[in-house]
Order: sequence, then structure tokens, then C-alpha cells
Amino acid sequence: MSSEENKALVRRFIQAQNEKDLATLEEIMAPDFVDHSILPGQGTTREDYLQDVAEHQAASSEARLSIEDQMAEDDKVTSRLTIRGPHDQEMFTDVPPTGAKLEFTGIIINRVVGGKIAEEWSEGTYAYELTQQRLDKELRERERFEQELRVARRIQQALLPEELPPLENWDIFPYYQPAREVGGDFYDFLPLSDGGVGFIIGDVSGKGIAAALVMANTQSVLRAVALGSATPGELLAQVNEVLVAYIPPNMFVTCFCGFLDPQSGRLTYANAGHSPPFRQHGGNATALFATGMPLGLMPSMAYEEKETMLLPGDGLIEAHNQEREMLGSTRVRELVTEHAPGAKRLTTYVVEELERFTGERWEQEDDITLLTLERLEA
Repeated sequence: MSSEENKALVRRFIQAQNEKDLATLEEIMAPDFVDHSILPGQGTTREDYLQDVAEHQAASSEARLSIEDQMAEDDKVTSRLTIRGPHDQEMFTDVPPTGAKLEFTGIIINRVVGGKIAEEWSEGTYAYELTQQRLDKELRERERFEQELRVARRIQQALLPEELPPLENWDIFPYYQPAREVGGDFYDFLPLSDGGVGFIIGDVSGKGIAAALVMANTQSVLRAVALGSATPGELLAQVNEVLVAYIPPNMFVTCFCGFLDPQSGRLTYANAGHSPPFRQHGGNATALFATGMPLGLMPSMAYEEKETMLLPGDGLIEAHNQEREMLGSTRVRELVTEHAPGAKRLTTYVVEELERFTGERWEQEDDITLLTLERLEA
């Protein structure tokens, strides 16, 4: 065949691809056709090539191949192509459809033997264009996700108490620092029917959006149940029955609950598997232990209740952080013992000690929540 006949055969070959005419392609291609330019996961045979053409054409509703230039020498024909069309149908080279209009350029070399296309070599810009398309899509999705996280954080911050209970002769100071945009730690103050104040500090297992959703639901249930509960143990038991019914089976909530009579300083408390708080009295710090399973694990749970008195000068700090066992309850007890008077100063001291202990390059892995309560001299 002459060079012009070879060029005409290749034009027919490209036109058949443009028209998704697989029957004509099978007629034109040699039985031992070899594709020398393949992507990972693709084959080199005639059957592999036909399958690739079908998949590529299926990726666009109106893809068009245009021959911009052709040259022929001996049995080889070189064609410069432009491929235009939207990626709006099927996956293409592992990239999902985005609807974006794409334009590729490419050069293919076909070898013609006995009036059949026997071999093909190709180079093009489509790999770059598709990679850029995928990166642009991932960037847009990431920006949208980060915006949603910022909104979720503002919502979660709004769920925390805006104001502290107006207790005369009491100093209260909360501290909250999530490890991520949203977290599973929470604290709250609950008005009680007898004029007392309930205070809560809790932690949802896990991190991120799922923990934040469970945290918001738990806080809502605690507020709804608080006015009808006579004791901290009853409150935790009722909340547990609600959480067992709806939170995922692989999640749970630890929670410490205390009911305070501001006039007498009497504190009644119960604990659902949370780190016990420390009471500072007379230069010593003691942990306030009470037994109880975390919320949401099993129904019909009972929670042990205990009582203590907070005298003028006494302080109570509830702290939750996990720092991979680096600080530990023993060190927290020492910090509470060493602190200068004042709820805010104690909280600041504990946080500064944590930062010093972990070092400048420490990456916070868990939420840090502290709630400090101190009874002042009348």
C-alpha cells in the first residue's frame, strides 16, 4: 500500500473510534495487533485495545477526535489529534465523571501491514489533564468539608454554656480545647429544682464529626432529664437508658455528674466511667471515686452515689485529657496540691504544666477539658 493509502486507513481507524464503531475497528486491526503505549492495568492485545476504546468513549456523551495533521513514511503513519468533550458519563482512568469539558492533544503512530493496523504507539496530554481535573475536584471537596467543619465547630461551641452559674462565694472556671475542629468532650451546668447547681463533664469515645454528634445529643438529653432527677445517680441512669437506644454500638460516653448545694457546700456525685475529679483540701488532693459503667453500653445500669463537703478554701477540679499516659493522674494530683488559690490560676497552671511536659512539638491527640470549682471565704 502507498503512503496515501496508509494515511487513509489510519483516518478510517480514528473515525471508527470517534463513532464507537467497534465492528469497523475489528475489521481494520490485525489479529496480532499490539498496543505499545498502555496505562497501568491495561493490556497490549487487540481485545484489550477494543475494550479500552469502548470505556473511553463511554466516559463522554459527545467526545470528538479531530485529526490536525498526518505524515506517512514507509509503513508508519503519524497523526496529531485533538480530543474534545465533557467527562460526564462513566469513570475514565479511575477518575469519576465531573461534567467538566476537557480537551486533550495527542500523537499516535500506527504501523500498517498488509492493509491492517498492526501496531500503535501514542503520547498525549490526557493523563495530565485528568490528574489536574481530579486534583481540582479534591481541592473543592476539601474546601467544602473544611467550611462545614468550621460551621460545626461554631455550633458545638454554642452548645457549651455561655454564662457561669451566678453563685455567691464560689469561683468557677472552665477550659475547653478540642484536638480537632470538633470534639467529643463537653461540660455543662444544670439548674436543679431545689435551687442547687448540677455540673457535668463528659467525653464521647472517638473523635471528629461522629463524636461531636453524639456529644450534642448527650448534652441535650442531660439537660432534658436534669429537672426530673433527684440525684446524680438517677440522672446518669435515666440518660443511659436513652443513649443505649440510639448511639452506635461501638461508641459510649463517660461522664461525671455532681449536684452542689451552694449554701452548705454539700456535693453529691456519681460517675459513669469518667476520670475522677480531685478535691483540694488542707494542702492535700484526693480523688473522688464512684463506680459506674459508661453511658450507652448496657441498659438498666445503676450508678453509685457519694457525698463530700467543700469548705471555704476547698477546690475541685475535673480534668479530662489522655496525652498517651504522659501526665497521669498522680501528676495531676500533685499539680492540684501545689496550686495557688483561684480557679482560673489553677486551670492556667495545669494547662501550662501540660504544655511544658509534652514539649513544643507535641501534637494534641485528644480533647482537653477542665472544670474548676472553688469555694471562697464568706
